[in-house]
Amino acid sequence: MRSLQSGAAAFAALFLAGSALSAQDAVPADSLGWRRQIVGQLNLSQVSFDNWAQGGENSLSWQLVGAGRFRYQQPRYRWESSFDLGYGKAKLGDSGTRKSSDEIRLESVLAYRSGAALDPYAAVSLQTQFARGYRYDNGVAVAISDFMDPGYLTQSVGLSWKPSETFTTRLGGAFKETFTRDFPAYADDKSTTAVEKTRVERGVNSVTELNAEVAHNVLLASKLELFSNLDAFNAIDVNWISSVTAKVSSYINVNLNVRVLYDRDVSVARQLTEALALGLSYTLLLD
Repeated sequence: MRSLQSGAAAFAALFLAGSALSAQDAVPADSLGWRRQIVGQLNLSQVSFDNWAQGGENSLSWQLVGAGRFRYQQPRYRWESSFDLGYGKAKLGDSGTRKSSDEIRLESVLAYRSGAALDPYAAVSLQTQFARGYRYDNGVAVAISDFMDPGYLTQSVGLSWKPSETFTTRLGGAFKETFTRDFPAYADDKSTTAVEKTRVERGVNSVTELNAEVAHNVLLASKLELFSNLDAFNAIDVNWISSVTAKVSSYINVNLNVRVLYDRDVSVARQLTEALALGLSYTLLLD
């Protein structure tokens, strides 16, 4: 319940922030045609000790991150697609190399420009990972996930509101499918004796995004996704991803990334991951 309250508070904060930004900024003239951007980033961290009396462990970690945003706009419709990819590994002391980050997120949204405050839309999104994931019990690696195991596919139709280029929110009816192979626990219905490897849920989906420059060369990007199958209030899935990027130079950024996840089918507890990194970044504008 505390996780749900946090998600609701986050949604309200994003909504109010977007409203404030749209009220302060004049609505820019629409630019028709394509707008495309791809960002690649490499984060590295290394620590070495040699005859260090105070002790310590050698460490080495790396992470590759890629993100793309594509928008095609016409007077009567807007098509926006995006991808977010990340993969990294870390090695501490004499232990083996372990995965430190792994994600694939794809999304495509087609909205009809009605000329009113709300625009009808249709959207599809996919979330999974690149490689097999492990839990380490007393140094023993136990496999718990893999590519498309689980994989989450969500389709929704409804109404969207985009008052400015920095803020958008949408709400609609949705289908959410969970796919598994070797790790059916992510999709299994525990109320039945059979082991299900696929789960299909009908419900309501909400996605709210805020992308704004909060200070000189400091960018905030936050995306809150909520899904409810309408069975119970405490079963709302929450996926909240936020990042703050400070641009040090043309090719060097400092990034803080935080993800809050709540899915009662996987765990009754809130899940949290946080990463702070200094890395090399390159932006490719295709227009």
